[in-house]
Amino acid sequence: MITTSVVTGGAGFLGSHLCERLLNEGHAVVCVDNLITGSLENIEHLFGKKNFRFVQYDVTNFVNVPEEVQYVFHFASPASPIDYLKLPIQTLKVGSLGTHKALGFAKAKKARFFLASTSEVYGDPEIHPQVEEYWGNVNPVGPRGVYDEAKRFAEAMTMAYHRFHGVETRIIRIFNTYGERMRIEDGRAIPAFVSQALRGEDVTVFGDGSQTRSVCYVSDLIEGIYRLMMSDYTMPMNIGNPEELSMLDLAKEIVGLTKSKSRIVFKELPQDDPKVRQPDITKAKTILGWEPKVARKDGLARTIEYFRKKLNGFPSSRE
Repeated sequence: MITTSVVTGGAGFLGSHLCERLLNEGHAVVCVDNLITGSLENIEHLFGKKNFRFVQYDVTNFVNVPEEVQYVFHFASPASPIDYLKLPIQTLKVGSLGTHKALGFAKAKKARFFLASTSEVYGDPEIHPQVEEYWGNVNPVGPRGVYDEAKRFAEAMTMAYHRFHGVETRIIRIFNTYGERMRIEDGRAIPAFVSQALRGEDVTVFGDGSQTRSVCYVSDLIEGIYRLMMSDYTMPMNIGNPEELSMLDLAKEIVGLTKSKSRIVFKELPQDDPKVRQPDITKAKTILGWEPKVARKDGLARTIEYFRKKLNGFPSSRE
């Protein structure tokens, strides 16, 4: 019997890469997405595969797939500040109602459930690097709270279903990830820096650029996701690249890699923007045998090539 996986948010940046990986592992994949932030362009190369099916649907409603299902990956959510500031109610609904519906579906199917959570549950952290046991420093009523608290609630709901209903669950806390199929107007640092540099525009850095991030290439993240789902570990786990750098250094690196003549300019730091972000991946290393493999220079080169073709109106050879 073929293994069937349902991926909510499967037409998004991460969801589309996950669908691809699952198909390569021999799974039948049902991709569910309402296309608010996802795009059919991300998955159109999968439409000809016999074990792939796309369903346009809002998972804050009752979720139903008629066949037997072994795995449910819940990735549906706006995931960049520009999206969740524009779609605050939808972000809260998919993190709460959507997670509830997806968990209920997994319970009914006796399927293993995987929650895509985020490093944003740590807020503007007072512990550095961030370990899974840290409870976070989140402003629940700030503009970013709609995303941070939606994911914190989703984690709580997932653990409640695990403890009370006995649903097999896995929770990943995803740290900053980049790669092909990010949107040009995504609003996150790497798409913004790359698109501005390729257009020869000023590259915009918020604050003085000293705030740090740790960026992970998408193929490394997908490997961690797959390993975690197939493991026996039920508590939240950080997956990300612990190599930390400042936003100013990242901007300079991208300007150099694109051979752009863009200037770097500075704008006011958004409210509640985290000053540091770095995962402690001890658990991922010891439990999953996972750590990132793709060097930032190589990952950025692939991402820049993807955006270059997008901006020039050509399909990417890596899509």
